[in-house]
Amino acid sequence: MASKVKSICEEKVSPVIENLGYEVIEVEYAKKSDGMNLTFYIDKEEGIKIEDCEKVTKAINDLLDELNPTDDQPYILNVSSPGIDRPLKTERDFIRNQGKKISITLFAKQDGKKNFEGKLIGFNEKNITIELNGKQISFEKEKIAHIVPVIDLNQNKGEKND
Repeated sequence: MASKVKSICEEKVSPVIENLGYEVIEVEYAKKSDGMNLTFYIDKEEGIKIEDCEKVTKAINDLLDELNPTDDQPYILNVSSPGIDRPLKTERDFIRNQGKKISITLFAKQDGKKNFEGKLIGFNEKNITIELNGKQISFEKEKIAHIVPVIDLNQNKGEKND
């Protein structure tokens, strides 16, 4: 059932959200402590604010009622930002993080380690390449468990806030 709901939403609802100027990062239909939740994770270049989530919710609520992807099973609709530290998954994620520091965790050790941090310098369908200590290291995507941006909390130090 979950894959059916997700498929219907990706095919019929995601284009509506994208026409509003947002990128749909992921559609999730899963049981949470408060029951079944249908969550659309959205993003845009400037980041997501609560007003964006409200706008998308209003835009898709009636469509979801019409499509009835859960076959009348109750669910909670959520529209959310995936967060700044979300895993990199889509091509747009990699483009957005090109030249930035990322953290890669592997399923199995490579060169005696499972965790690497370096600047993202290249990617394609099969590989991710980072620069680490002046060297280029490539990883096969299928061997990567997790890729996330490295959040530098000090990057704005010294800048004047108005």
